Amino acid sequence: MDTYYIDGKFVGDDRALISVKDIVVLRSFGVFDFLITYNKRPFHLDEHVQRLENSARYIGLEIHHTNSEICEIVQETVKRNHHHMESAIRIVYTGGISSDGLNPDGRGILMVMVTPRIELPPRWFTDGVKIITVDVERFLPSAKSTSYLSAVHAIQQAKKQKAIEAVYVDRNNRILEGATTNIFFFKKNRLVTSHRDILPGITRSIIIELAKDFYGVETRDIDSSELYDMEEVFLTGSNKEVAPIVKVNDLQIGNGRVGEHTRRIMQLFRDYTNSYGQGKHRLQLPAICTQTGFA
Repeated sequence: MDTYYIDGKFVGDDRALISVKDIVVLRSFGVFDFLITYNKRPFHLDEHVQRLENSARYIGLEIHHTNSEICEIVQETVKRNHHHMESAIRIVYTGGISSDGLNPDGRGILMVMVTPRIELPPRWFTDGVKIITVDVERFLPSAKSTSYLSAVHAIQQAKKQKAIEAVYVDRNNRILEGATTNIFFFKKNRLVTSHRDILPGITRSIIIELAKDFYGVETRDIDSSELYDMEEVFLTGSNKEVAPIVKVNDLQIGNGRVGEHTRRIMQLFRDYTNSYGQGKHRLQLPAICTQTGFA
């Protein structure tokens, strides 16, 4: 049995309860963040908690815990789940019970759920995978809120087409981000990623920093027409890490195999996470301070 932290108490996962009157249940009003461990060490925990705080600020939700308090609670919850080889960590702050069932009264609760990390199929990373594009624009994209209807619907569409992810395209035909990931591509030895109206990904920021020593990096708007010029494509995210993409919709990317530049990025990230797990190496990431991503 796993141990969760719920509103000041550590409880078994079968006793992790919140009120049905909480507006996270009634209105999907709340925020969350997600990360995993390497060698049982939460990966860039400070940045994930900072993003949680920023998400709350964007949607008008008060958090009554400091960054350091949340980090300590997460660390303690991980320790209480020592039976995991590696863990997935979900930090949630709810809107709380509201007097009118709609407006937050500042009585939200903190939850930390630690579960075994799910291992993804190795073939994803050796052979590459397919993604689709969908016409979606998220409300307040810089906030990682618990309102996930568009993401769930998009992923359902992706699964129907035997794809692992759905990437959002807005009304201006800009490629933005995946339902749970950020997107990168290579074009003429340059690494490109979108930069506006997206969730500022922690893994995204790490990849940008790691790649700077090897490639020119462009953070800019990406028109959907550029799909036809993309030589290599990959996604980044806490759970998917660096996932190579060989097909977008019905379009084959490059020669349909994982490209050498993507393999280098995958190895750079693998080396970094191994080092991080051993406490030997930690990048100083730019602060999350704008609505368009890392400044």
